[in-house]
Amino acid sequence: MFDTKTELLEKINLSEDSELELKRIRLKGEKIDITRSNIADEIAAFANTADGVIIFGVDDKTKLIEGVPPHKLDELETIIRDIVNDAINPPVSVKIIKMNLPNINGDSVPVLKVDISKSLFVHESPGGYLLRIGSSKRRMQPEALARLFQQRSQTRIIRFDEQPIANTSISDLNKNLFEKFYFETNDSFETICKKLKIITKDDAGYNRLTVAGVLLCADNPEKFIADAFIEAVAYKGVTRDANYQNDAKKITGPLDKQIIEAVKFVKANMKIKAIKNPGRIDKPQFSIRAVFEAIVNAVAHRDYSIFGSKIRLFIFDDRLEIYSPGTIPNSMTIESLSLRQSTRNELITSLIARCKIDITETKRQFMMEKRGEGVPIIISESEKLSGKKPIYQLIDNAELLLTVYSG
Repeated sequence: MFDTKTELLEKINLSEDSELELKRIRLKGEKIDITRSNIADEIAAFANTADGVIIFGVDDKTKLIEGVPPHKLDELETIIRDIVNDAINPPVSVKIIKMNLPNINGDSVPVLKVDISKSLFVHESPGGYLLRIGSSKRRMQPEALARLFQQRSQTRIIRFDEQPIANTSISDLNKNLFEKFYFETNDSFETICKKLKIITKDDAGYNRLTVAGVLLCADNPEKFIADAFIEAVAYKGVTRDANYQNDAKKITGPLDKQIIEAVKFVKANMKIKAIKNPGRIDKPQFSIRAVFEAIVNAVAHRDYSIFGSKIRLFIFDDRLEIYSPGTIPNSMTIESLSLRQSTRNELITSLIARCKIDITETKRQFMMEKRGEGVPIIISESEKLSGKKPIYQLIDNAELLLTVYSG
């Protein structure tokens, strides 16, 4: 909001309202004198109500642009990041912008602009559940809070992977990554993106990347969706112990790249046994075909709305473990995983199904076939190699763990 200096200056001149909050910055010694709980309340109130902007460095009473001490800009930015992540539940996604504005003398001084978008969730801050009403915030009464929870849950009837991501635009889309989804048409680039649901309009009418668009067409999805990456670790032995860590990698990037890099990580770190029968036969620790299907399933079906959870892939001497955030979708059970096909991320899976794969062992042309073949392949290929059936476990109804045993 108020993306140009002219718009912002005009808005500041009109003073605070339902869209704007002004905060002056003072130092107490060398420390920034700021009440974190109050800032958390302001941010959460905007997120619960509508898009809003907080400008740090402007006196809310005089409307004078005083600025933020230049040597304190980075510290203030860190404070804001800590507030939105630690003092608000669930955390709020904001856009923090450093910019210069003219003071009363016409000199440029730095301010910090924080853009807050209306959230898909209801946020609690130290002051409770708050709404922005005019230039002030008010605590929600139980009836109003119940209605808001109901409204926000209904908005998520639209699948989470189709929801717009705040503070994104079509410029965040890498057209080279988009090419794998392109189809011949006379439509404009923007129209194709909308048909594929890679972009969509938010409540204010702005084009934003969707969750799926960010995950498959942005260079760094984790910039917009925290923990949208794979943590991979190879251990020496059978226990998770950093002292016996052979290799580790944070696998980032678009989801199709994450899948390929995770398979490469397993191939690079698994053991190969040499068996004479009567000639030499190489026996891998894991079936790469099964590993590929397992990683695809984890990436395609995880719950990306869960904050603070990532896919974890661990290799041990006797097994491989893959942890995927989220419970089993719909009415499926552990027992029915190999018999049924279902997904919580219909858009993500449809886009991954368009991505080609050139790993020979997968016996696939595209990353997904969407026929429910993944789990049966994981089970049959792994059991054939190791003699042990892989095990699926649901942990605290919040995370799915797959254990594949070594051959």
